[in-house]
Amino acid sequence: MARHYYSCPLRWSDMDAFGHVNNAVFISYLEEARIDFMFRLAPGDGSPSFSGGSVVARHEIDYKRPLVHRHEPVTIESWVTKINAASLTIAYEIKDEGQVYVRASTVVVPYDLAAGRPRRITEEERMYLLKYLDDDDATTGASKSADAEDAENAEDKDALAA
Repeated sequence: MARHYYSCPLRWSDMDAFGHVNNAVFISYLEEARIDFMFRLAPGDGSPSFSGGSVVARHEIDYKRPLVHRHEPVTIESWVTKINAASLTIAYEIKDEGQVYVRASTVVVPYDLAAGRPRRITEEERMYLLKYLDDDDATTGASKSADAEDAENAEDKDALAA
């Protein structure tokens, strides 16, 4: 399974009064990474895939650690966890040097802007997305054991309390 990597710069205006990146700004970071990922298929070979539009049906975000402004960009890893006939789920991690700041997922629905309604995923789109499909996420709904997730959550609580 491949991962898509997006280098996301931080802007001074992303910070809030508490000196870290505001929680709402992370939605914009995810959008930048998602657009970069989904539209990689179209420009190079003239494919119309995903260019007809898409809408976000759901976001889910777990904030793991505060992210403060700095000049170095963060890395956003993206991959696909689910492909249905007319939707897909993209998972993300916003991180750097072993620190995970955010884990998130987005349900995306391809959309026919001219017709004003959702559409099915084309075969070309499905073939592109399959390269990024995480087999663990796709078959079990999660890529970690419950014990590993519990240990990680305990570490995250300690990091947030510090």
